[in-house]
Amino acid sequence: MIASVAGRVAAVAPDGAVIEVGGVGVLVHCTPGTLATLHPGEQARLATSLVVREESLTLYGFATDDERAVFELLQTASGVGPKLALAMLAVHSPNALRVAVAGADLKALTQVPGIGQKGAQRIVLELKDRLGTPEATLDAALNGGRRVALWRDQVHSGLVGLGYSSKDADEAVAAVEPEADADLAAGRSPQVAALLKAALRALSVR
Repeated sequence: MIASVAGRVAAVAPDGAVIEVGGVGVLVHCTPGTLATLHPGEQARLATSLVVREESLTLYGFATDDERAVFELLQTASGVGPKLALAMLAVHSPNALRVAVAGADLKALTQVPGIGQKGAQRIVLELKDRLGTPEATLDAALNGGRRVALWRDQVHSGLVGLGYSSKDADEAVAAVEPEADADLAAGRSPQVAALLKAALRALSVR
């Protein structure tokens, strides 16, 4: 079990980063929120979870031990593999997932690409008593200006981490703002992974 990696950030991509550990570049798949904290040339430490398959060994990285723990717990639900678990953490924080599961908030769970109504019901049924007790103050942290600022900061930091200038990142964030506003107007949290990809497309066609 590889519990963590620490070293210089060699590269950052939309879906992962390369961390140099003992002279070896280790590819770690991360959420956009975690990627936004990584910058090439800087030192970083990530909590990690190694997923072993017959044909591959895939390492997933997280900014906190709590994210890793929730990532691993999510996979104990039927139909939830590592990619879907990572997508859930890309859309919701660990505590937001606790709130959604504890409150049987199917609408929040179906905001995650790949989770339908039945899948959300199954996740609630199987994980309701396993994810832990949510913090009571979570909703206040996720609503209003804080939620708006969160997607902006993560997309902007992700673009700068990929080598774009702050000015280019500002323009790309402005280009995808209507998409994020549409999510907020519909009561959904903006999906940072999708917004980052849209921002990259906007930069590529300038």
